[in-house]
Amino acid sequence: MTMTDIDTLAAAIMRDGFAVLTGARMCSVLKAHGALSDWSTFTASWDDLGLDTYMADGGRYRKRRHATYASDGENAPIRRAPHQPHYQSRDYNPVNGGIQRWFEPVLPDIGDGASMRAILGACRALFERLVPVRAWHIEVHQFRVEARADVAGQPTPEGVHRDGVDFVLVLLIGRRNVRSGVTSLVKPDGTMLGSFTLVEPMDTVLLDDLRVLHGVTPVQPIDPTQPSTRDVLVVTFRHSGTGSP
Repeated sequence: MTMTDIDTLAAAIMRDGFAVLTGARMCSVLKAHGALSDWSTFTASWDDLGLDTYMADGGRYRKRRHATYASDGENAPIRRAPHQPHYQSRDYNPVNGGIQRWFEPVLPDIGDGASMRAILGACRALFERLVPVRAWHIEVHQFRVEARADVAGQPTPEGVHRDGVDFVLVLLIGRRNVRSGVTSLVKPDGTMLGSFTLVEPMDTVLLDDLRVLHGVTPVQPIDPTQPSTRDVLVVTFRHSGTGSP
């Protein structure tokens, strides 16, 4: 990522609380941090996610894998941490929060591959331009939401929400045979900031989670006789000295 890239994205987030990038632009940003040489393997790993069994609504429409990383200070490498549960308080996730949720781990070759490292490096370069933080608790979530004719897939069953972190990246891996999935961004006072749909691979939204809430409408199949999926990567950065573990 060039200094101009950082400056442009940082300025947008400082001004608006978010930045939306096309897939082509995000690809350029990532390539400044790595060759993306394993991108096809990286995206294919979404076909091997485990079922999310913690859905309080009883839904079986979401699959995921999870990993935690840490960076302990300025110039410290981003290292993968031991596998651990994902936790959100009910203040942030009233539907599925309040418990430790253990998901299958991101596979080692995916979690330490070139694409993941490029994504983590780009996020860190940007977020460290926004705040004087150099020690991070980082979580990575691979999500697949499936839809059927009789059951809509809900990317955010908790509705419009905060994640309870400092910054969030949502990167579209791909959509297959789905309609809707509209992302809405809202201020804490309820003021609508905008809405859009991540459509093309690598379409991305970057959020200041302290200032902007987000939610995504349910997805439905275009052709109910065919598989219908929406795949995203979510990466969160939280100052390692604050918030819930």
